[in-house]
Amino acid sequence: MRTLKLLFAAVLAFVAVAFVAPGSHAAEGKYVALGDSYTVAVGTNTYDNPDDACRRGPTSYTRLWAAAHPNVGFVEAACSGATTADVMNTQVGQLTADTSLVTLQIGGNDVGFVDVLKNCILTADDADCLAGVEAAKAAATNQLSPQLSKTYAAVRAAAPSAKVIVVGYPRLYTIGGDCGILGLSDKERTALNSAADTLAEIMSARSKEAGFTFLDARPVFDPHTICSGNSEWVTSLEWEKLNESYHPNVEGHRDGYLAALNPLMG
Repeated sequence: MRTLKLLFAAVLAFVAVAFVAPGSHAAEGKYVALGDSYTVAVGTNTYDNPDDACRRGPTSYTRLWAAAHPNVGFVEAACSGATTADVMNTQVGQLTADTSLVTLQIGGNDVGFVDVLKNCILTADDADCLAGVEAAKAAATNQLSPQLSKTYAAVRAAAPSAKVIVVGYPRLYTIGGDCGILGLSDKERTALNSAADTLAEIMSARSKEAGFTFLDARPVFDPHTICSGNSEWVTSLEWEKLNESYHPNVEGHRDGYLAALNPLMG
């Protein structure tokens, strides 16, 4: 009789584990978002806490995906201003062996792209702007490229079974568009676009080597860049809020990044 009771108890325990009670939700994996200001809410002007340096908010593409998949655990490790070193030192630690999905958008800060943009905005000399862009491109090739390899290896080691999607940066401008001659010249705009091209080429190559998926944001955003004449998915220069400038806006996160990532993330 005691043996039968033990057997019955074991069967009940199995049933409790195998089935989820109606109305409850079993976790379906874990999603961790790694990255910089493009990954959080910079450009949307909507934040959880405007005084928080990470500048996270509810309309970033990572938050939108997580909200649409409530059964998937979500960890937002991304923070504005992050570099590859920050990802390895402070963000990768939030990955665990059971992480099933990772998005990673990093690299722009490593090459000082924000400073390059500010220099192009504040200087009247095309040559000075172009020199800054070329220096950033050289840094991307010589310093960022090997650093990305190390970062991607750290991500894989921390989340060995996860699907990892490396998210790229868009070009900022439509050349010969509707912006006219005010602001940056088309020569400067073309140079800044070429920096995005260099970043995309390097990120794509390092992603492939790591066995990760790369989302090229350039064709996604190109019809909606600054000067395109269409709805713009990137913020233009905002003098009163320079740190909001040149980032994906609400539409860029929702209609750009999220829409392109949905088929990749599942």
